[in-house]
Amino acid sequence: MKVVGVGCGPHMATEEAIALIRCATRIYGSRQAVERVRAYIREDAVICYSYDKKTLSLLSDDAVVLSTGDPLMAGLGTLPSAVVTPGISSMQLACARLHLSWDLLCIVNAHSTDHHLAIERACRAISDGYMVFLIADPAFSIQTLAASLVRSGRDKHLSIAVCEDLGYPHERIACGTAYDPPDVLSSLFCVLVWESEEV
Repeated sequence: MKVVGVGCGPHMATEEAIALIRCATRIYGSRQAVERVRAYIREDAVICYSYDKKTLSLLSDDAVVLSTGDPLMAGLGTLPSAVVTPGISSMQLACARLHLSWDLLCIVNAHSTDHHLAIERACRAISDGYMVFLIADPAFSIQTLAASLVRSGRDKHLSIAVCEDLGYPHERIACGTAYDPPDVLSSLFCVLVWESEEV
């Protein structure tokens, strides 16, 4: 099974991913994923917007399964039979936009999972000296994260950035602190928390 990441926004698919999409005669993926790479899909390709994850491993070699964002970050790339071609992820783009190195980065998944556990993990990582990248869903609360950071006692020099609609023309990045966290205006966002010299 070929899982191809289309990236976190438009024009975020790699050349390798585009080549696989151009050769595929069957394309599986959400409407959002398909639209991001529509220009590379051959005219005679069959597009399937709905599929059963349990049967994806049975697909022929001329089929690809599209995944938004990074297939290995809350995506289809973790399926045992997957051969993964990643796109440019929201983590890569967020760090690039904010000029932050990845060398002490902890990734926390809060997308369609227990938000309280994700926040606890983020607070532990910050206490251990890591920067945290948190992939969120629309119900995730920045205010709850900020309050937890304050309670943990590691809030004095922490910056919080909300990165919304990365890669899109209306991309927005808002920065704040644990005491004054940025607002979330979009349902598509990720969060970075790091220790900064100035707040």
